[in-house]
Amino acid sequence: MGEQWSAGPDGGRARVLRAEGRAAVPWKNGGGVTREVAAWPEDAGTGDFGWRVSLAEVGSDGPYSVFPGVDRTLTVVAGDGLELTVAGARRLVDERYVPLDLPGDAPTECRLLGGPVVNFNVMYRRGAVRAGTAVVRGSLALAAAADEVLLVVALEGAAEVAPAGAGGGSGGGAGGRSVLLGRHDALLLTGPAAGTLSSPGRTAVVRFGPAAPARPR
Repeated sequence: MGEQWSAGPDGGRARVLRAEGRAAVPWKNGGGVTREVAAWPEDAGTGDFGWRVSLAEVGSDGPYSVFPGVDRTLTVVAGDGLELTVAGARRLVDERYVPLDLPGDAPTECRLLGGPVVNFNVMYRRGAVRAGTAVVRGSLALAAAADEVLLVVALEGAAEVAPAGAGGGSGGGAGGRSVLLGRHDALLLTGPAAGTLSSPGRTAVVRFGPAAPARPR
């Protein structure tokens, strides 16, 4: 379950998800492995999640799995990058820590540019969930509304998150203290919640919420 504590006076929650012990799930095509960081609902599989965040180690060229009705944000966090062909269109992804939005249900082929890469993947159900991914460095105020969730993942080096109203000192987060995240550790903030992120390296901040209702035609 991870370490949990209150993240605000109005019922917000914070939960630490450590990288240690995450299961590596091999791809069906043998081209890599995926380690799930977090998903909602928590026990959802690859066919019924509302959103899912993972780190994928890609070791060879090949096709990506197709996820009907799903959008994807891909961020290269290690390696020289890759070339994607998405529904016949070429997309060069040769810069680290730059999120790229892609349709998860379009046929996608991957070619590695210079050896294995690690991708930070955010997938979310189109029409049901909205999501935004930013990779930040430095200090950032965090705030999640009552219907939102923030997922903070340290991608390069360590990061620290101090919940709103935290007292002095660093530690595991209990009792309102700040929490230290090692590389690939994550913090899940369920709103209403607020805090401050301090990140000397790169850290991903992913915001999830309900999708806006479709406008009548």
